[in-house]
Amino acid sequence: MIIILKPYVHGETREFQRIESHLKSLPNIETRVHHVQGAEQVLTEIYLIGNTAALSLEEMKSFPGVETVVRVSEEYRVLGRHKNDTRPNHFSYNGVEFSQDNLNVFAGLCAVDSPESVEAMMKALKENGQNCTRMGAYKPRTSPYSFQGHGKNCLPYVFELAGKYEIKVIAMEVTHESHVEEIRQALDETGKPTGVMLQIGTRNTQNFELLKSVGRQQEFPVLLKRGFGITLDESLHAAEYLASEGNQKVVFGLRGMKTNIGDPHRNMVDFAHVPVVKRLTRMPVCIDPSHSVGSRFRSSDNILDVMHVTAQAVVAGANMILVDFHPNPKVALVDGPQALRLEELPLFLEDVAICRAAYEKRRALYQNN
Repeated sequence: MIIILKPYVHGETREFQRIESHLKSLPNIETRVHHVQGAEQVLTEIYLIGNTAALSLEEMKSFPGVETVVRVSEEYRVLGRHKNDTRPNHFSYNGVEFSQDNLNVFAGLCAVDSPESVEAMMKALKENGQNCTRMGAYKPRTSPYSFQGHGKNCLPYVFELAGKYEIKVIAMEVTHESHVEEIRQALDETGKPTGVMLQIGTRNTQNFELLKSVGRQQEFPVLLKRGFGITLDESLHAAEYLASEGNQKVVFGLRGMKTNIGDPHRNMVDFAHVPVVKRLTRMPVCIDPSHSVGSRFRSSDNILDVMHVTAQAVVAGANMILVDFHPNPKVALVDGPQALRLEELPLFLEDVAICRAAYEKRRALYQNN
């Protein structure tokens, strides 16, 4: 059960203390209090954990200061969709809205290799009206001998160049809790010219201690990628680890499943799950066509496979695209064969706009019937 309080009710108010006193008297019920930062106000939510089936919704609603009460009907308690649940499916960060109703493109470098590549990428983004990107500083690799990323050494120039080209949010993978502090420190030292969305990669989807650590901080939103060898349900529970620790600014990423059944693509593309995740949870859904396809294969219609699978996801209602670009893919230190070239960025964005318009028309068609 989730008790959502009115905006003015918080821990110091008489209304909150009265509710808290009542909840403490309930046997075998544990409570967790979460504060959700909205665009203009902070909302307080109280999560009741235990056997809440016998508790009366009407009794809980009768307390002064209670806005609404939601009985949890699914396992994804914090991020899931529940009956009569009117909590929002969006959040804002550094001036960018992330929602199940809009679309953001994060085109950028899978791995930062040089200041020149970073600047060329960000310059191209600004010229094409984009304010978000991906920049890999910490790169977990299958082989211990492969390039692992420049780490904290590249953060200052990445953030400074982001400010120069008015990039508002950078998606950046972290593999250890110390990376979060390094990012925070680099942002402070450069005057916070941009924002960072922490990315939990597919290899760390079930690194529960990392999930809990990242979930405890609420400064940065989180992009959680689906685990490449586990079920969708298991990955959605991983997202709950983040939210249960207090961070509900979570985007769920689909990046393909590791199986030879998907050959010749790098992974089995799982973008049919875009509407599934939106039905089961309140999280915006991201797709990663680059790591799903893993190549620059082109079909007989002269369209790249990576653009075809992007189109399929956008027409199905995807809310964020994480896609690899590079000024010179042949010399990229990570995943060069799958990266698009900067001169292909306008074409990619136009294709995405066409598909998004098609989705809007489809949504209107079904809302009117």
